[in-house]
Amino acid sequence: MTDTVPPPVRDKYLTQGRRKRSPRSRRGGRGRDFPRWLVTLLAVVFSVLVIPPLVYLLVVSATIQDFATGAITAVTWQNYARVLGSSETLISLRNSFVFAAGSGLIALTLGGTQALIVERTNAPLRQIAYLVAVISLAVPYVLYTIAWVLLLGTAGPVNELLATIFGTGEAPVFNVYSLTGMILVEGFLWSPLSFLMLASSFRNANASLEEAALMSGATLRQTLSRITLRLSMPAILAILMLVFIRAVEAFEVPALVGLPGGVDVLTTDIFLSIRQTSPPDYGYASAFSVLMLIVVAVLLYFYGRLSRSAGKYSSITGKSGGAKLIDLGRWRFLATGLLVANAVVLLVLPLSLLVWAALSPFYVPFSAEAASRLTLMHFETALTADQYVDDIRNTLVLSAGAATLVLGFTALAAWLAVRRASGGRYLDYIATTPLIIPGIVMGVAILSLYILVPLPIYGTLWILLIAFVTRYLPYGMRYSFSGILQISRELEESARVSGAEPVTVFRRIVAPLIMPSLAAGWFFVFLIAARELTMAILLSSAGTTVVSVRLFDLWQNGMLTELAAFGVVWSAIMSMAAASCYYLAKRAGIDMY
Repeated sequence: MTDTVPPPVRDKYLTQGRRKRSPRSRRGGRGRDFPRWLVTLLAVVFSVLVIPPLVYLLVVSATIQDFATGAITAVTWQNYARVLGSSETLISLRNSFVFAAGSGLIALTLGGTQALIVERTNAPLRQIAYLVAVISLAVPYVLYTIAWVLLLGTAGPVNELLATIFGTGEAPVFNVYSLTGMILVEGFLWSPLSFLMLASSFRNANASLEEAALMSGATLRQTLSRITLRLSMPAILAILMLVFIRAVEAFEVPALVGLPGGVDVLTTDIFLSIRQTSPPDYGYASAFSVLMLIVVAVLLYFYGRLSRSAGKYSSITGKSGGAKLIDLGRWRFLATGLLVANAVVLLVLPLSLLVWAALSPFYVPFSAEAASRLTLMHFETALTADQYVDDIRNTLVLSAGAATLVLGFTALAAWLAVRRASGGRYLDYIATTPLIIPGIVMGVAILSLYILVPLPIYGTLWILLIAFVTRYLPYGMRYSFSGILQISRELEESARVSGAEPVTVFRRIVAPLIMPSLAAGWFFVFLIAARELTMAILLSSAGTTVVSVRLFDLWQNGMLTELAAFGVVWSAIMSMAAASCYYLAKRAGIDMY
């Protein structure tokens, strides 16, 4: 039977049918509009976290304020003139650059050598390098620095050994409280992270070019220098630049090693302008912070260019296989010896010295007589004293809270940015902005702002939580982005076609699929927040002290044995957490670092 309804009437009926479904369409429209509200909400949150401290930092640096009321009394460039017109500023800037360059070279040499041995050769016991790296990242930098000060100090075992070798008597051969000592200690601190970052580059390299070189008669040394290292050169230079930037921002080594030796850098100048003046000279500190912010921003620009140039050296194609191990022959045992020596120098020696100090009634160099007086009383104090228990609780709460908020915010922000929602690009930019802000600058900016705003959070854990969340937003974006980029858009489109609203799509599809990346990001932010000192030392107060600040204060007060016991207990806790996280991430196929 043919259809007898005229076409215009049939179109009318079809139109009416569509109108009957309009409520569902309206619901779908609201669902499609929901990400706009989500973008607005996240944009407000990110803007409130990131923009006010920076704006206030600029305002304070260019004005004179009444310390009691916070009222601006004059607009002036006097603070910048004091900073730029001082010869001490040039000295600090030069020291910062020399310190950062030397540290980067040492870290890259140690980390790169380990990465090359572990990922590209058949040396036995290669996994020992990963164990050392993971445990080293769990030890607070302030504690690690103190351990090396004890090792390399005037009465330390290294100077005693060198004095015996060179016959200098009691005169120390090496002065750790110098720019050279700072470079050495900072290079040791950054070598584990350099190893982890370079290991992935060597692991993913194409082995066919190396095999072709070896088959053509090239020696192993020629193959490594002309093929392997040249193909990895962009990654090597990018990591060198990254370590250089982070060393410019470093505070622990300059404060514990540089200040006693009279070696000033940018970070310690900013710190001293607040801590050693009364009232604190926020204008001078802010102007110094702006100068440092510009320096870091320029360095990050070149780092970005180096990272983007890596594509010109791509060697992984659809037809090539993965990297294959190079047979070192009898040299493989020498390579293993280098790995073991690295583990002894970077981990065993500093931790052993801390354990010795923790077991001693009072710190003395190692001897059989001193060994007979070892005691556990300092460990008992570290495990039971209320102040130490409070410090551990504060640190765990802050680190877990910061990691949870960072990954919660950035998971949504990265989803909107990757799916190109309206305003998603702004979320990416604003969440990445704290990457260019050194920790000491972020601390000064937040301190200057929240000490005067009518919010009762100064001197509480809330101001530390705000600082930590702001500081680590870029790290959360990195992990969230990598997870969402692996999800095909088709999965979300299928759910949308079936009537699911965007929030349901994220909750039921996107979030479960990116959970491994979010878990890895959560653990990483947790670990780095737990050892944060730079911001915490400016923002913490009595009752809100965290572990890193407590360790710093104990060192300043000369309470070495209690410091060592508390540091060993905390390092054991964090090492177990870091090792567990790394093991679980490896089982899930996630690259945590």
